[in-house]
Amino acid sequence: MSVKAFELVPAVERDLLMGDKARINIECIECCGKHLYLGTNDCFIHHFLLDEVTSSKGKRSYSAQKLLHKYLGLKKPVAELRAASALERLIVLCDGIVFLVDMVTLETVPSAAGGGAKIRGVTAFCINENPVNGDPFCVEMGVLSSKRRTVQIYMVYEDRVQLVKEVSTPEQPCAISLDGYFLCLALATQYMILNYNTGASQDLFPYNSEDRRPIVKRIGREEFLLAAPGGLGMFANAEGVSQRAPVNWSESVIGAAVCFPYVVALDESFITIHSMLDQQLKQTLSFRDGHILQDFEGKVILASTKAVYVLVPLPLEKQIQDLLASHRVEEALILTEGAQRNIPKDKFQILHKRILQQAGFIQFGQLQFLEAKEHFRKGQLDVRELISLYPLLLPASSSFTRCHPPLHEFADLNHLAQGDQEKVLRCKRFLISYLGEVRSTEVANGCREDVDTALLKLYAEQDHDSLLDLLASENACLLADSAPWLEKYHKYFALGLLYHYNGQDSAALQLWIRVVDGELQDPTRSDLYEYIVDFLCSCSNLDLVWKYADWALRKDPTKGVHIFTKRPGSKDQSELNSDDVITYLEKHSQALLLYLEYLVLERKIQKEKFHTHLAVLYLERVLSLISKSPKDEEKLNRARERLQALLRESNLYRVQYLLGKTESCEQLLLERATLHGKLEEHDKALHILVHKLRDFPSAEAFCTWASSTRDSAYRQQLFHLLLGVYLDGNQTAAGGGSGDLEMAAVDLLNRHGEVFDAVQVLRMLPEGWSLQLLRPFLGRAVRASMHACRTSQIALGLSHSENLQLLHDRLKERKKPIFVSEKKGCHLCHNTFSEPDVVCLPGGVPVHTHCVAQRVRDSPTKRQLTNSSNHT
Repeated sequence: MSVKAFELVPAVERDLLMGDKARINIECIECCGKHLYLGTNDCFIHHFLLDEVTSSKGKRSYSAQKLLHKYLGLKKPVAELRAASALERLIVLCDGIVFLVDMVTLETVPSAAGGGAKIRGVTAFCINENPVNGDPFCVEMGVLSSKRRTVQIYMVYEDRVQLVKEVSTPEQPCAISLDGYFLCLALATQYMILNYNTGASQDLFPYNSEDRRPIVKRIGREEFLLAAPGGLGMFANAEGVSQRAPVNWSESVIGAAVCFPYVVALDESFITIHSMLDQQLKQTLSFRDGHILQDFEGKVILASTKAVYVLVPLPLEKQIQDLLASHRVEEALILTEGAQRNIPKDKFQILHKRILQQAGFIQFGQLQFLEAKEHFRKGQLDVRELISLYPLLLPASSSFTRCHPPLHEFADLNHLAQGDQEKVLRCKRFLISYLGEVRSTEVANGCREDVDTALLKLYAEQDHDSLLDLLASENACLLADSAPWLEKYHKYFALGLLYHYNGQDSAALQLWIRVVDGELQDPTRSDLYEYIVDFLCSCSNLDLVWKYADWALRKDPTKGVHIFTKRPGSKDQSELNSDDVITYLEKHSQALLLYLEYLVLERKIQKEKFHTHLAVLYLERVLSLISKSPKDEEKLNRARERLQALLRESNLYRVQYLLGKTESCEQLLLERATLHGKLEEHDKALHILVHKLRDFPSAEAFCTWASSTRDSAYRQQLFHLLLGVYLDGNQTAAGGGSGDLEMAAVDLLNRHGEVFDAVQVLRMLPEGWSLQLLRPFLGRAVRASMHACRTSQIALGLSHSENLQLLHDRLKERKKPIFVSEKKGCHLCHNTFSEPDVVCLPGGVPVHTHCVAQRVRDSPTKRQLTNSSNHT
């Protein structure tokens, strides 16, 4: 694809060169700085001063001034000119002779020994632009001889030439280029690389010099450009390897030069310009009768037979901008990166970043978002350049102004989309993705508020799931700019989060309450009421808690009370006083009950007033359900179970106070029995259970509960009391009621026989009872008695055995002395002995008498292990 990379500018016009002499033709050219030398077919050298002129519009032109011309006297065309500026000499090839000419006077330089400094029989020569000789006042030159298959290396001095090396070649060379020790040669049938220092050679590729003119051009350190068959320009380095792809130029190329990053080629009618970076043809210029193309220190000069022209490169930045204007992004980037070697580092970095940013916007406009994002990232784009394309996304307080000159051609997103809403939507989705990636990176440094506010607006507008995540995390969204946008899209919950993040919890709660009450519509959270309760739970501002708890309790007391019951305890969290909470909840009876349950049952707070208050509320609830008509038996049973559980498990409530409240209600006999049990009035409790309620299982359960924290003797006493109640009631009862008590007594004995003292029970039982009824009880009693007897016998035997062993040990120890001193310590307490009285443990270990006494007291078997000794 074409690009305007060069302009062809006249340098030396025909009239200036030859005047009215029509037969003069240019044969060769050389340029050294501003000095231009032309060799003509009439054996003249013309010297011009070439001045570069830049117009106000930046266009370059050249003005030539003829300084001198000189006839060389050989009557042959001047074949080649090369400048040796360090020597102030021109090296001239004319009529097969190489000789030196003064650059100023154009006079032939005589040799130091008299006569000319000349080399004869030369067909071509070249200068080594990468010399291996360190002498600054010496030029290295490679020469092709017309008679021998050799290449000669000369050192050229101010007034003489010296042969230093001669290298043979397999064929007669016809073109040469030299770099360091490396010769690149065009032979009759092929190209080759030859190291004249080591003699090593490398054949490159075949080429027929008779069909077309060979080209051998040094383009850089140890790198050459060659004209290959098939109209290709091939690159080869000193190892004979091509590290660049070839360029496809004309079959009839007669000259080539490199002006990085371009290869310029000349044929009979055109100048073609190819990129070395992508090998594409970039420009073609018409140029007839051209026969010379050479580059001099980056300046490309062409000549026809009558005139000289300069191929002026356009500034790289203009070329790049032209490519970008044509939306040829990849070519522009390739050209930019290829130009790095020719631009100072700091300037290149600035240019490269800008080109990447421009490329990103071009691809953004083409909806190539992945490529655009990559170029924005590499170009370190100020993300606000992208945000500013979207109307109203930047905060009103933002100080951002777009880059000048602009990075793109778009006024805004609407201009880019041209009314295509699908394109607008895709662009907004891309910006959401891009801002989400860069907001926590260095890209957002210094503009975090602009980025987060723009992202919030996009999230709200697109109903994006990440809106709440943004607001719930650390962010820099501007409240003044974000609030109207959230209200516009009915994102009231999100707005409340933003208020909260900015420390305006009261405003957040007021807004959320209006949503719950239906004044505002926001479907974001269906559980917003529960969220408010949780928010108040964790709120450290107690004034807010007291202010808004009443609304929550009126809305739902069972959930609203969580404000007080699920409040996390932490150092940062202000504690609520329980008494204050209870006072506050007096007008919310259900919530008060739940809060007292929390204090008593969950937190296990051991305060009489809380336990009594809860018990009273339970009792009032039961009495209320009893008084209703019709009764809800299920609710009543659940309420009584909760009351009974509290009466049984708590030991802190005021028993007499509650007992007084239950006296008037005959339906709460079970609760009264429990209260009598708390007062140790077990006879009254059992009387109620047995005689009034006739609830024998509850009577047994009462005995088990009342003795659960006491010893076995107390339990036995309670069960004997219950048996007595059964038996006494059996004797006094008349009619069928006595049978129930008798059977209850039998069941009690048979189920809990292990608790009773069998002898005492037998004394209590009526004489007329059948042994068959008591068989389970008697069997269990006999077994228990036999077990106790045998266990005691075993214990006695073990005691006798242990006593006998101790006596044996004592007799053994009596025969040994036991030494006690102030330096020796007790084995049990490790303190030293201060008195001679000691006790000797088995093994002859002396210990304090009080240590052994303590050990015996702590022993579960209370065994007597002390053995006093009179030994000291």
